[in-house]
Amino acid sequence: MTARSPIVEKFKNAFQNFSSQTLVQLPSIYHDDIEFVDPVHRVCGLAEVQRYFAGTMKNLVRCEFEYDVETVAADSACISWHMHFQHPALRRGAPLSLRGISRICFDDKIRYHEDFYDLGAMLYENVPVLGGVTRLLKRRLAS
Repeated sequence: MTARSPIVEKFKNAFQNFSSQTLVQLPSIYHDDIEFVDPVHRVCGLAEVQRYFAGTMKNLVRCEFEYDVETVAADSACISWHMHFQHPALRRGAPLSLRGISRICFDDKIRYHEDFYDLGAMLYENVPVLGGVTRLLKRRLAS
């Protein structure tokens, strides 16, 4: 397969604008026995992954992915991205960005999907009170 792998392109298109439309597309992208892993959860099975994603969408104002570099092999790919999102509980709903990488393993559909990102940058630094403490600790560690 080349960098233009159909399943990789389908994956990127489905998640580019993360919304309820993404949920509709998941059965054409993921195997029924998909395993999804991120810094928060490990979820197995298409129905559970759909439920998990539906839960993460609650209260999101927006969530879009901008893709950078990708490396595609015959049965796997690593795709770096910037997620641009807004959530009312984080920084009072201000627009936020997060860098990350998705690793997917596939044949005709994706069997394994793991997202790597800094959970602290996504959540802890953007929650009132805890965010200030987290940023202060990071500054002290850096000096």
